[in-house]
Amino acid sequence: MTAPEAENLRIKPSAPHPTVWRAQAPVVAVVALGGGAGAAARYAASLWWPSPAGGFPWTIFCVNVAGCAVIGVFMVVITEFRAAHRLVRPFFGTGVLGGFTTFSTYAVDIQKLADGGHLGTGLTYLAATPLAALTAVWLAAWSTRRALKWRQS
Repeated sequence: MTAPEAENLRIKPSAPHPTVWRAQAPVVAVVALGGGAGAAARYAASLWWPSPAGGFPWTIFCVNVAGCAVIGVFMVVITEFRAAHRLVRPFFGTGVLGGFTTFSTYAVDIQKLADGGHLGTGLTYLAATPLAALTAVWLAAWSTRRALKWRQS
């Protein structure tokens, strides 16, 4: 018995199915558009309210906390109380709010604080941001549920 040729053992990649791409293209487009809008809003906030060098980065902290609170409200509304168009969640939830809130700027701010000799401020920011963001999303979701249930009564 002879060994099969190496050419026959290779797995040939298949081209993406055109209907899959057609279904996903609008989602990719709205996430990109929303992400650009959210990132522009975050940048505008940093221009309007610049954080002092070496000081606590209040702007990005507040952006992240506010964005998480909006995510809490938004997700409750579109998943528990009102049906939304299939592109609303990718546009607003993933795109706009994903672009508005930022982990990368948070990480860079911590690095800058540590490198600048402000380790205490950096560690405070490191701990306070996820704590405040998670609290904001939980409180916003809880409050939204209560308000919408009360309104329906």
